[in-house]
Amino acid sequence: MQGTLELARELISRRSITPQDAGCQELLASRLGAAGFSCEPMRCGPVSNLWARRGAARPLLCFAGHTDVVPPGPLGEWLSDPFVPTIRDGRLYGRGAADMKSSIAAFVVAAEAFVRERPGHGGSLALLITSDEEGPSIDGTVRVVERLKQRGESIDYCIVGEPSSAEALGDTIRNGRRGSLSARLVVRGIQGHVAYPEQVKNPIHLLAPALTEIAATTWDNGNEFFPPTSFQVSNLNAGTGAENVVPGSSEMLCNFRFSTASTERSLKERFEEVLKKHALEYTIAWTLGGKPFLSTPGKLTEAVKQSVQAHAGYSPQLSTGGGTSDGRFIIDICPEIVELGPVNASIHKLNEHIELAAFEKLPRIYLDILRSLLP
Repeated sequence: MQGTLELARELISRRSITPQDAGCQELLASRLGAAGFSCEPMRCGPVSNLWARRGAARPLLCFAGHTDVVPPGPLGEWLSDPFVPTIRDGRLYGRGAADMKSSIAAFVVAAEAFVRERPGHGGSLALLITSDEEGPSIDGTVRVVERLKQRGESIDYCIVGEPSSAEALGDTIRNGRRGSLSARLVVRGIQGHVAYPEQVKNPIHLLAPALTEIAATTWDNGNEFFPPTSFQVSNLNAGTGAENVVPGSSEMLCNFRFSTASTERSLKERFEEVLKKHALEYTIAWTLGGKPFLSTPGKLTEAVKQSVQAHAGYSPQLSTGGGTSDGRFIIDICPEIVELGPVNASIHKLNEHIELAAFEKLPRIYLDILRSLLP
């Protein structure tokens, strides 16, 4: 649709490295305000948040996304400046092209078109935009949701513009995400000279049998919507820097990506049961990055499927794969959530990009969903 590519380029040109917004939301609010939206900035510390709503009736359909992006990495390894949106070979290149400034541009253009077409539309339309999705996610969408709950506002349908697609636009939509539970485990031993094993306790040797058991454990078998819970070690560190010294401690960083078949409590308890079984002396710090959530397929899912079929020629597959998203916060006030956005093959990578054809299809898909749910 006309104007989507141009708006995406304007957004990409702003260096909104998390948690900075770099004026993206001000630009969006200007356009949405002109379309009759009431725009409410909700800044929290260094994080910019925007709640824009048109209408007061139910149902309320909300587009949700983030203007912040991850750092570009080595600039010399980009084929063009990551903050100078560049078109070549049928693609738009730039940081945030796929994750997720193009989706935001498509949201706005679709919303503007819908309002022109149906100025007296039923229900309400909203956008929830944050600059804290790629960061710690503590002052972004979660704060907006808290504010809405305090005011008694709830959302009926939410479309998150995360890059959900695998190989072609709309081939995959997400109706949930796995939870993320991380741990920093420190196992203590006794430091000493490697030549005197009777005087030391090697924490690496002590940890190894327990880690072998943990890595081989089946935590659950998943369910209809989720794959089995997975465990991965992301870092293992020990040593003093000398070849002849047994270290006094070893540190392991690890993570569970867990389904609704397990809970934060059950994973913690089973993990520590193994540590105690192997008589380890340890300390552990847990961080819950997000609980798993599942949105029951309903009117929104059906509308998304029909719109993708109409504009892409195939029916999308439901998935709960990938990392976490802000849907985990929105689920508290919205029963139906779908993530629908560009192909995710280049996100967070060098030379991030999106196919130019998406700028025609994606806003049309969003517009048809609005037509279906807000008659």
